[in-house]
Amino acid sequence: MPDELLERLRRFREDAFPRYRVQFQALVDQGQHPTTLFIGCSDSRLVPYLLTGTGPGDLFMVRNVGALVPPCCGTRDGGHHGTSAAIEFAVLQLRVKRIIVCGHTHCGAIRALYEDISPEAVNLGTWLDLARDATLPVQPSPEALRRTEQRSIALQLERLMDYPMVRRRVDAGELTLHGWHYVIEAGEVNVFDVRTGSFVPASRLEESRADADADASDTIARRC
Repeated sequence: MPDELLERLRRFREDAFPRYRVQFQALVDQGQHPTTLFIGCSDSRLVPYLLTGTGPGDLFMVRNVGALVPPCCGTRDGGHHGTSAAIEFAVLQLRVKRIIVCGHTHCGAIRALYEDISPEAVNLGTWLDLARDATLPVQPSPEALRRTEQRSIALQLERLMDYPMVRRRVDAGELTLHGWHYVIEAGEVNVFDVRTGSFVPASRLEESRADADADASDTIARRC
């Protein structure tokens, strides 16, 4: 039986790549200069390039279960922190101008916060603790899950501000933070409006109100 993914790789090489050959060569010769760090959930239904209409070289991406942000200082156990490393690299080396934290509806990671996790999933349990403060003292109804998804996004934005390089560049007006909640079934992205502490459909949100400045980010999670 032919390998479907191998066939797709062949089609990319023969059909898609020629259309982007010059662009990829320029990205090799000149290096990458993305303006956006996109921290998104690993969920297969979230496709950042489709969502944002971007292409090669536009987004520096890090994806993980739940679109979570670890503490800036990590732990003292010698563990590896890929998301933290990506944040540091994007802000210090690539000098991105914005960071987007993108969660979504029907998030399995958020639902797992309200359920028992397999004892074998020792890494998953510890990882999900990064969103634990976003949970509500209620049964996991659709509305409670939606609110928890949005509260988690705001919590991750707040945690980003604990990274010294992030806070420094936000304070200097060189970097903005954005929280997105993607409604899969509607094709709509609700954007965190720091002035009201709520999520507003992108189609109705003024661009200037989507930026989270340093002072507002200090209280982001508590206002959601």
